[in-house]
Amino acid sequence: MLLIMLLLAIHLLAAVFWVGGMAFAYTVLRPAAGPLDPALRLPLWRRVFARFLPWVGVSIVVLLVSGFAMLFLMFGSDANAPPYVHIMAITGIIMMLMYGHLFFAPWRRFRAAVDRGALPEAAKSLNQIRIIVGINLLLGVLTLVIGGTGRYW
Repeated sequence: MLLIMLLLAIHLLAAVFWVGGMAFAYTVLRPAAGPLDPALRLPLWRRVFARFLPWVGVSIVVLLVSGFAMLFLMFGSDANAPPYVHIMAITGIIMMLMYGHLFFAPWRRFRAAVDRGALPEAAKSLNQIRIIVGINLLLGVLTLVIGGTGRYW
C-alpha cells in the first residue's frame, strides 16, 4: 500500500506540474507578455519554453512509469482496470503525443527563428505552440477531473 501511495503522489505531482504550468502560461504569462514588443516577447517565450519543456519531458516519464506501475499493482492488468482508468490513460497519451509534436516541430522552428532574429517566422510558430498548449490544457483538465472523480462514477 505504501508503494501505491508513493506512486500516486509522484503521479499527481507530475500531472499538476504539467497542467498547472500550461494553465499559468496560457492564462497569466500570455496575456501579460502580449503587449510587449515582439523583439522582447518572442525571446521571453523562448526562454520560458527552454526551461519548461524539458521539465514536461521529465513529467511525462514520471507519469508513464507511475501510471503503468499503479495499473498493474492495483488491477493486475489493464483488462481489470475500470473504464475511468482507460479514459485517463488515453487522454494522457494523446497529451503526450501532442507534446512530442510540439517539441519536435513548432518548438524547434520557433527556437531556430528566434535565434536567427526571424521574428515574423517565430511569431507564426509561437501561434502554433499556443494552439497546441490550449488543446493540451483542456485535455489536461479533463484528465485530472476524470482521474479524480472516476472511481465515484
